[in-house]
Amino acid sequence: MRYIPRRIPEAKDSVVPVVAALAVAVLFTGGCSSADGTSLSGDPSESATVVSESPSASPTPSLTPPYPTEASGCHDNKGWTAQESRDWVRLVFDTPKENYEDDEVRVVSLPGYNGPLCRKITVQVEFWKLVYGVADGADGERLSDGTKPVYYFDIRRVKRIELHADASNERKIALPTSLYATDRSFCEGALLSITVGKPLTSKELPKEIAVGADEDLWGRTTVDFRSKRVADYELSEPSAPQVCSPDGKPTADPADVPTPGSQPTDLYPTDLYPSPDISFDIDDVLRSPTP
Repeated sequence: MRYIPRRIPEAKDSVVPVVAALAVAVLFTGGCSSADGTSLSGDPSESATVVSESPSASPTPSLTPPYPTEASGCHDNKGWTAQESRDWVRLVFDTPKENYEDDEVRVVSLPGYNGPLCRKITVQVEFWKLVYGVADGADGERLSDGTKPVYYFDIRRVKRIELHADASNERKIALPTSLYATDRSFCEGALLSITVGKPLTSKELPKEIAVGADEDLWGRTTVDFRSKRVADYELSEPSAPQVCSPDGKPTADPADVPTPGSQPTDLYPTDLYPSPDISFDIDDVLRSPTP
């Protein structure tokens, strides 16, 4: 797994590559109930018939709604902290992978369970285009031997939708077709962010994004936004960033370029220096020559 440093824009050029070595990452989330019974019979006699009752199940306890609808017909969220608003948004907004690859962001509604809220919460659903590039090697040559390269990425907003949510009704938001096209460039990725309040600023965007990181239950990798207003997100990685030029253009067929990390980076895995090219049997060296 590799961390990708972000390009930092300058005055003349919209994006200047900022190169940094890559590191590691990981990421996130689960459910419940039962019964019992008894039997009855009268005192038996010669003429008495014994009757037994089948066990009766005790009622299953109902779940306590986290945001129950009160007498006013809504859940009072006056005075909620930013974290409380963010936790509620995370509950009612589902990303595409949470929807089992339905290719949409879904706002769910479960009246009496998550509201509706008495005061609507402003939410930003933003889609970002990522363009990845591979830095040149120290000698100016491209890294194409399967060792782990250094990447950078450029990030630009493609689409933003502002919602005022209270869970009173459901809504679906389609993904931008070109951004999530199956035939998009090997060097392009997409990032979805769901944020409470105003749109994300440049200072709140991630500096690094993992490539090839471990995935959570929904198959998502970790992205470290520099903001606590982000309630949820989802990363769609580039399919083959190792074939990309420093300016984010494919330069080869991925089938012809080894997967990053497929070749050892330890030049002397035996801890011997220099690493021996041949091996020999010491008994053959010490054995007396045959007359």
